[in-house]
This record gives sequence, C-alpha cells and structure tokens, in this order.
Amino acid sequence: MRACLDEIVFDCADPAALARFWAALLGAEPVDREPHWSYVDPPDLPRLAFQRVQEPKAAKNRLHLDLAPDDIPGATAEAVALGATALGELVVDAYGRFQVLQDPQGNEFCFVGS
Repeated sequence: MRACLDEIVFDCADPAALARFWAALLGAEPVDREPHWSYVDPPDLPRLAFQRVQEPKAAKNRLHLDLAPDDIPGATAEAVALGATALGELVVDAYGRFQVLQDPQGNEFCFVGS
C-alpha cells in the first residue's frame, strides 16, 4: 500500500481559534467547517486541521512541526505576538539552529535553520 499525506490534525479545545493562529503564522485563510472542525491550507504545506476534543493536553507532543523561516528570531517574535510562547532560547549547535515554541493551546513546534 502507498498513501499520501492528506493533512495533519491537531486535537484541541478551540479549533476556530487555533486555526486563526496558524493561518496568521503561515499566511493562509482559516476555514471553519463546523463548530468542532477548522482547517488552514498554507502555501507549500499539507492542510493543517483542528478538531475539538474534551481532554486537556497532558504531556509533550509525540509529533511536532519543524518550520524553516528565513529569520528565526523575527519569526519567533511574530509567533509570540500572535499568541505563541517561546520555550527557552535559540539553540545553536554544529547541526544548525532551532527555537522551540508552543502555539496558544500548548502544541509544540520549532523554527529551524542552518
């Protein structure tokens, strides 16, 4: 069997709000399909969808997005202004640079670069 990646789905408490955060961050338009399901279709990325679940986030994500902006500090400042939280400082090592963040509902993601 061969399958294609169709979309990445986030479980969350408020799909519409989280879709608006990611839409603003990635330059897309949010779409609310129903009260429990929203999504964005960012350029050059698979669809990001957001579905309401009752359970709160309890631990670190087992999967996260690595995004490669042209300017990690600038992208971090923009994400924080939109409601993200930077976790720690920019890390620079022999393999590159990365900044860990959380979206407004606690889902981790990273800005990465060489």
